[in-house]
Amino acid sequence: MISTAIRVARVGSGSELAAALLLGLGFPCVMLAAIIPNLWLFAAAAAVTYLADTFLHQRGSYLVNRLAKVRAGLSIRFLIRQMLLVLMVARSGLGEDRIFYVTVVAVLVFYGLQAPHGAIVTLLRLRRRLPVVTRNIDLGAIRIPDAPPRWLLDRSAEKMLHLDIFAVVGVIITVETRDNIFGFAGLAASLFLAFGYIVALLPYLRPSRLVPSAEKVLKAVDGWLADYRPTVMLYFSGSKESAYQVNMWLDTMDQLEGRPLIVLRERVIAQQLGPTGVPVLCIPGGVHLMNLDLSTVRVALYAANVGKNIHMLRVPTMKHVFIGHGDSDKIASVNPYSKAYDEVWTAGRAGRDRYALADVGVRDEDIVEVGRPQLAPIEPASGAPKNPIPTVLYAPTWEGWDDSPGNTSLLLAGENIIKRLLKAEEPVRVLYKPHPFTGTRSAKAKAVHDRIVALVEKAAAARATDARWAQEAAALRTEQTAARAELTRIGARLTELSGVADASRDEAEESRDSTADPERQAELTRLRTEWNSAYWRSFGWWEHRVIGGAEPRLYDCFNESDAMVSDISSVVSDFIASGKPYAVTDSAALGAEEFKRQNTAVRAAVILSNSANELDQLLAAVADPSADRLADARHELKRYLLGPDEPSSIDQFNAATRALSVKSEARNVSVEKRLAEPEESAAPDDSAPVEPRAEEGLETAKDARTEPENNDLDSPVRG
Repeated sequence: MISTAIRVARVGSGSELAAALLLGLGFPCVMLAAIIPNLWLFAAAAAVTYLADTFLHQRGSYLVNRLAKVRAGLSIRFLIRQMLLVLMVARSGLGEDRIFYVTVVAVLVFYGLQAPHGAIVTLLRLRRRLPVVTRNIDLGAIRIPDAPPRWLLDRSAEKMLHLDIFAVVGVIITVETRDNIFGFAGLAASLFLAFGYIVALLPYLRPSRLVPSAEKVLKAVDGWLADYRPTVMLYFSGSKESAYQVNMWLDTMDQLEGRPLIVLRERVIAQQLGPTGVPVLCIPGGVHLMNLDLSTVRVALYAANVGKNIHMLRVPTMKHVFIGHGDSDKIASVNPYSKAYDEVWTAGRAGRDRYALADVGVRDEDIVEVGRPQLAPIEPASGAPKNPIPTVLYAPTWEGWDDSPGNTSLLLAGENIIKRLLKAEEPVRVLYKPHPFTGTRSAKAKAVHDRIVALVEKAAAARATDARWAQEAAALRTEQTAARAELTRIGARLTELSGVADASRDEAEESRDSTADPERQAELTRLRTEWNSAYWRSFGWWEHRVIGGAEPRLYDCFNESDAMVSDISSVVSDFIASGKPYAVTDSAALGAEEFKRQNTAVRAAVILSNSANELDQLLAAVADPSADRLADARHELKRYLLGPDEPSSIDQFNAATRALSVKSEARNVSVEKRLAEPEESAAPDDSAPVEPRAEEGLETAKDARTEPENNDLDSPVRG
């Protein structure tokens, strides 16, 4: 019942729901107390509304936003409480007293001060926002002053409104004691502090405390681009949940030849971006992007098919390549959008065959097999379980944009898989790592996910008290305590180094101070490895675990696991690099043979029905390598899906980049040469139709940087 109420109200927890109910009941009680009048009921109910309001804001509750949408926002709620305070004064027999009139005037003045306060805060935030967000880029050509203290701007409206507490307390004491001095003092304190808050903000409106204009900032960025002369660019746009799609390419970009650059389109992605030594330039504005000088870029790489790609695809002086964010048999892997790119890079032969079978207009000669450079951290199978008992990873994909049963095993098979693993005859450890999008579209998927989490956590708690593991737990207790302390130490240092926003600094300061530092990047790489090692040592090798968030990464979970259960997604293709046994769920109930025919990546997998009865075959292969009948098939499938082991994927990737850069440069030279040819001296016959010259349909780099029409900036790609 409570969980249903939480889901309907869209609050994050029972405490949020309780606070919302107290807020909803508190205001009628305040009104009733003012009318009766009952001073102590008024004071108690008002205190409840203050506390509930503060709690919901601190938790960032969805209800706060909803209240504002129905015209019951924060300022309105405070004004209502203040008006009810005036009503209580009048109903308490002080309607003709000076305290009544002073309270009315003070409340109106206090509310009136909200306007200049809000205007100043809004102006400061706008004038402190750069047109770009950068990392590892030197913006020394412009002066970016320090931001105002965080406490002045953070939740400023809430802080300003809460200054009325002095007035409310003072007036309540006056009603009780009939001594006006307390009311006057409280009202004066609230007005003085509110006015002082505004005065404290004013110095930061001086031009010297604001960031330079967008024109100056973009000129500085253009200057940096002219000095750096980027040659290869990774371009990405998406929601904050899709940040993993660009993060998976960061290590590859670090190893790329030439002068790489990462271009992002959303500020939220810049905030979610992982550590990297590559220069990062986030340009939210389409016009600003079009007018930046990216003429030295020869190859642009795209990790996702999104509408904003068209802002870069229109530039003809670079070659455009779709590299995607995974290699799988999902329909998204053969999106007709891919026709827009000059080349499509796939991991192995399977990607090429997939496009040929789909017949979506991508030509075979435009497909290049480059391997999967990101898979380098995946360790190959050793032939035996890593720990005394096997570890099985369950990593389902998300529910997708429609309700097709083949999208994810979570809905129909997820609980069966987990229950069978937890109750296996020979004990195994279960790691559950869901897709980051799980439950974002489907309430059913979210509910199943929550039940699986509960199952795993309950089993983990039971195993913690199981006598079978008591001796191991005692032996490893000291090591686990040390590992947890190490996690805390390393985590603090990683936060300090990784470019995670400092709470005391704003976005402009982060961009100003984030400059390239190879030593810092090397330390980050080392610390991430140490953190991962400490994480797995911080709990027992027999303990079940739910793994959410960005860390540990999926490939770290691969290395810790002896087998995996998953769905049709790039996770399966990537896991095949390990050579370990795996199972894939036929959620749509196609039948094993048809399922294998339609999905290349499952041809060396144990195929599970939604009942998950076939899991015993997977567990037998993990426990006894001689019972692993699919080992040879996995080896052949790995080569087909991911390409050969030699040369390495990063070498193949760099070779493809070099080859395409040569083509791009040849195209640009050819166009410049044709445009430089003298015009025909003879004028065309007016009576004959005029054939347009090919050159007239070509854009130069300068043309590509001109400001586009407004209706082109954020339009989705059609077709």
